[in-house]
Amino acid sequence: MKKTSRLIILSLSVFFAFPQASVAQGSWEQLEVPAANHLRSVYFTDSLYGWAVGDTGTIIHTSDGGLSWEVQSSPTTNNIMDVFFLDRQRGWASSWNFSGFYGTLLLKTDNGGADWISEEFPIGNIFIHCILFLDSLTGWIGASPHALARTTDGGQTWAQAAIDTNALAFFPVLEIQFFDDQYGYASGGMFDIAGVTWRTSNGGDQWYPIKPSDAPADEVHGLHVFDSLRVLGAGGDPDLGYGVGMIRTSDGGVNWDYEELSMPGNAFDIDFRNEYEAWAPLGPGQKLVYSLDTGYTWTAVPTPGGTAIFDMCFPDSMHGFGVGYHGAMIRYIPASVGIAQPPGHDHGHMDLKITASPNPFRDRCLIVVSGYGRGAGSKNPLTLELSFYDQYGMMVERQLFHSLPENVLEYMFYGSSLPAGIYFCRAVAQGIRPGISAATAKIVLW
Repeated sequence: MKKTSRLIILSLSVFFAFPQASVAQGSWEQLEVPAANHLRSVYFTDSLYGWAVGDTGTIIHTSDGGLSWEVQSSPTTNNIMDVFFLDRQRGWASSWNFSGFYGTLLLKTDNGGADWISEEFPIGNIFIHCILFLDSLTGWIGASPHALARTTDGGQTWAQAAIDTNALAFFPVLEIQFFDDQYGYASGGMFDIAGVTWRTSNGGDQWYPIKPSDAPADEVHGLHVFDSLRVLGAGGDPDLGYGVGMIRTSDGGVNWDYEELSMPGNAFDIDFRNEYEAWAPLGPGQKLVYSLDTGYTWTAVPTPGGTAIFDMCFPDSMHGFGVGYHGAMIRYIPASVGIAQPPGHDHGHMDLKITASPNPFRDRCLIVVSGYGRGAGSKNPLTLELSFYDQYGMMVERQLFHSLPENVLEYMFYGSSLPAGIYFCRAVAQGIRPGISAATAKIVLW
């Protein structure tokens, strides 16, 4: 998953009683967000907190997994090309500036984007494509016409990295990924000239470019680092029918193999949902391609609404987002997971209802179950089961009630010992009339 890790609050189809594993790729849906300009980059620190940036200084933010987005105040009206957050508070973004100062404005926030400050990147005539911080002090940028630069003081100063010289050493850098603090990779190049990768095994003190004999003819846009030796890159050439291409190394970047997929278009990014499933957007081709075997075979699907998607991310296996032109944003919907409803259960006898407040919540949430309609004079025993599940269908708490108050049950759910994310509350009632009634509510833990 991208840049150390790169959401979606999803609409899971939740079924109850038999665990099911996801056996196929999921789908995507289009979201409405408060942005009409092109969105260039999206980044999530976890399943709830995310940012997207784009043209004319656009910065939008979600803290509830994409259920709602807010526009953040931006210090620039120039196009913002990339965004990266180290955690929920500390983030950086790059904005290209063509009036007065000719180069990149580096934007920074220490409070989740509530306030952004900007300063000129100290190297002029440099246009930053990508930003990556490994910790609060050590960071990297890649840029055009060429820059592969590092900071070790949180961005106060930057220094160009040492690169072993060959004919491809000093092309534009579009993406940087590190496996750990020693092994890192970068990619880039120029359209119709060469695609380039770089590698380091000593923390970036020295970088080595791809051999010219291994280089494709077009840029390598995205990278996924499996481990210190295995890396997959995405690119391609939409002209002359060459189409989408993937480049791969299994020896730490010493040798690379490039494969054209016989699909028209250009892969502008790549990210993995899990160990095996990868997705790449084809931009104006209005398609996504996916692989279920670590990138060896690929299938194309249309984007929702015919959107042009250029950047995407998966903070975990259940959440994914993509952004693109004209404020386009899509989110990933996993194949159905959870617990399936037992056959023969009848939902028609009671109007069971669950409400949760507050939702989202930080440490506790009041669950109110109503509509089990016991009714005056009822002799039948009533049992209500209240269960809580995480987004993977794993039960985290279960309560069984036999002596119930009339018509309404209140229960306090505590999430202080649970990780932030999506949970599901399931109420199952039986005993008023023949059959079983059930209801489900989605709750969000910050």
